[in-house]
Amino acid sequence: MAPIKELRCPVCGRSYSPLEVQYTCPVCGSVGTLEVLYDYEALKSQLDRDALHNQNEQSMWRYKALLPIEADSKVPPLRVGMTPFYDTKRVSQTLGLKQVWLKDDGQNPTGSLKDRASAMVVARAMEQGIKTVSTASTGNAAAALSGVGASVGMNIIIFVPASAPEAKIAQLLVYGATVLLVEDTYDVAFDLCAEMCQQEGWYCRNTGMNPYTVEG
Repeated sequence: MAPIKELRCPVCGRSYSPLEVQYTCPVCGSVGTLEVLYDYEALKSQLDRDALHNQNEQSMWRYKALLPIEADSKVPPLRVGMTPFYDTKRVSQTLGLKQVWLKDDGQNPTGSLKDRASAMVVARAMEQGIKTVSTASTGNAAAALSGVGASVGMNIIIFVPASAPEAKIAQLLVYGATVLLVEDTYDVAFDLCAEMCQQEGWYCRNTGMNPYTVEG
């Protein structure tokens, strides 16, 4: 596990310990999305570059030593990450650049880069013994959380605006998620999800609220 030095609010500059705050800055509220800052000196002393380079894990967990997950903690089994890069010569020429590489995260298990954040959130929920994870979403984040959660038998609850595409809602149901349709906007669904997570003790994956989503 990468040793976490502090969680810092980019708005007010206040710092918190990882055990002190779970989501956003208590002072700045919803605009205070906390940044995870690592103790890089400590990490340098415990990281073995050769061991990292030579391991065979073909997923994002290849870099577990650099992520906020304990070394012996279980992680979701789906192969998230290690998606291919493509050298796009015509794009490079069109943009007048020497070289442009594209990362194809469409090859992640549920077809989007959102699998990365969802895998991280589910792994942290597993580590803490939390059985239910929830989010508000109209698309890929909901599908990612539902798919990754299904792979470990976790209870997933999705708050979805009723205007969301039926195909997306069907995808969530196929993965076994509990889908709660909200007859209002995404913002209302987001706030309702956050409120219920606090009230029921669920782990919240909401983007911009959970500081660990970007760590995936």
